[in-house]
Amino acid sequence: METTPNEGLPRIAKCEPAGIMVEPGKVYSWCSCGLSEKEPFCDSAHKKIEGMPFRSVKVTFDKAEEVWFCQCKQTKTPPFCDGSHKKVQSELNQAG
Repeated sequence: METTPNEGLPRIAKCEPAGIMVEPGKVYSWCSCGLSEKEPFCDSAHKKIEGMPFRSVKVTFDKAEEVWFCQCKQTKTPPFCDGSHKKVQSELNQAG
């Protein structure tokens, strides 16, 4: 188990949301740490780091529909995109 400090987390997976057609009744586990290889969904990568404060966010839906999942990990409405990636992208562009 790694003991890497949590600096730089959550990691920005992408500066755009993931549009996913969800199935009714299926449980989706959204990655909140940004370390998953299966973004925007959790692959339990957070469990490899001791003391990791991030956990997956589980959600189900009543009907089939397209849902926009956050991938920048800065959303105020997890697991859904709230447009925070636009600010993140702007800050990254300014940083160089």
